[in-house]
Amino acid sequence: MALKGKRIGFGITGSHCTYSEIYPQIQKLIALGAEVVPVVTHTVNNTATRFGEAGEWVEKIEKLTGKKAVSTIVDAEPLGPKYPLDCMVIAPITGNSLSKFANAMTDSAVLMAAKATIRNHRPVVLGISTNDALGLNGTNIMRLMSVKDIFFIPFGQDDPVNKPNSMVARMESLTDTVESALKGEQVQPVIIERFRDGS
Repeated sequence: MALKGKRIGFGITGSHCTYSEIYPQIQKLIALGAEVVPVVTHTVNNTATRFGEAGEWVEKIEKLTGKKAVSTIVDAEPLGPKYPLDCMVIAPITGNSLSKFANAMTDSAVLMAAKATIRNHRPVVLGISTNDALGLNGTNIMRLMSVKDIFFIPFGQDDPVNKPNSMVARMESLTDTVESALKGEQVQPVIIERFRDGS
């Protein structure tokens, strides 16, 4: 198996509606033999929404991986020089975190882990979930697409009628994207159709 024995960081940012989609992907990575290290932002740890209480998803993922989630910049920094990852996934990555990453800002454990991974010339895989992918964040997505060692889970418009600028990754393609990224390849196609109007 391509992922057996691989050490995969799994960063989660504040797109709360997407957590139910990523949980089975973490299960799949583990089933394929990967060691998954969860990394979360302050928002994930401390915000209650209609999708779950504060920290609820963190507890589920900690139980699944058997590891305490990395939640501070200080704790994430050793993922570069001391405890390197084979690959860092950020899924979901919000428009807010996406824009910071594209502009070299590091204000969360997730972004520090990504920065540490790029420092080691290891792949970072992004699963976007943003309402302005075809708005102001379009520039940031294209900037990141042109950077070596950054790869994207295929993504498309999730609701072009009501949210025409919104795009979300097809999370079920996460494993395939990671396997390709570990070989230095971007899985194709990147831009996909996520929405069907029933016609």
